[in-house]
Amino acid sequence: MSIQHPYLLFLGDAADQLAAKTAQGIAHWRPDWCVGQMRLDECHADLGLADVTLEQAAAAGAKTLVIGVANRGGVISEAWIEVLERALLQGFDLAAGLHNRLADVPSLAAVADQHGRRLFDVRHPSRSFELGNGRKRSGKRLLTVGTDCSVGKMYTSLALEKDMRARGMKADLRATGQTGILIAGSGVSIDAVVSDFISGAVEWLSPANEADHWDVVEGQGSLFHASFAGVSLGLLHGAQADALVLCHEPTRRHMRGLPDYPLPELKDCMAANLAAARLTNPAAHFVGVSINTSHMAEDEAGPLLQYLERELDLPAVDAFKDGVGPILDRLD
Repeated sequence: MSIQHPYLLFLGDAADQLAAKTAQGIAHWRPDWCVGQMRLDECHADLGLADVTLEQAAAAGAKTLVIGVANRGGVISEAWIEVLERALLQGFDLAAGLHNRLADVPSLAAVADQHGRRLFDVRHPSRSFELGNGRKRSGKRLLTVGTDCSVGKMYTSLALEKDMRARGMKADLRATGQTGILIAGSGVSIDAVVSDFISGAVEWLSPANEADHWDVVEGQGSLFHASFAGVSLGLLHGAQADALVLCHEPTRRHMRGLPDYPLPELKDCMAANLAAARLTNPAAHFVGVSINTSHMAEDEAGPLLQYLERELDLPAVDAFKDGVGPILDRLD
């Protein structure tokens, strides 16, 4: 799917700031794509963008209204329907990353069909994929992998793409989750792809390209997470990555949602990811580690990064606080 921008970010009746984290991510990484925010009276979130009406957003050139809020259960609230219908009538496409599909709301589907508007349900792939074939393809690819889920793979991928472009490198983010897709404007929600076709979907997402072009493939899950390892493995095989970046949150005591599973040692995690990645690219190698130190004191974070650099012989950075420059310096 390819979503047109600029965006109008719809926060609806968000209960708090955390409920609007998807919109917050878009506003942070793609501020030039956002013409403003639209909130209902009961909204308790604020992105710091201008509050605009549908008419004002349309006049400013917005093409897509993005539902940037998630409520309990990820459903399309009845309180939003009237606004969404009016947006379609005003000429907007709609995009959402909720569990409910926009296309399954009869009134929205009918108005969109009648007026030639598109409904993007980014959590649900809109096409089928072939089986992965593992054939070598041109161009370069970098994949973020993790010791656990939700350790910073998306943020690190976005930081890498941003800094690559700032250096004049040819680079594109290849998003594999719903928030990343809305930030990138395209991608495949890889955890919704039938398991046999995950590697093929990633091959399609990061196709052959110019020899000096980098695809930054957003990682998902972890090979060591009993719930999500299958998606992680499919990404490793399909990405055919030349470079890997390991993402880690050092204050965790167990895998997220699995208290009986401790986090792996970093070297063990790297070895497992390399073994899997080298099935389709024998030259795959790590170029750095991205450490989420947000829950650590400054006097603890710095020494940890220094220790990991010595221990792993790789750049160790907090992508949010320090950027990813030292990792880019290691790219061939």
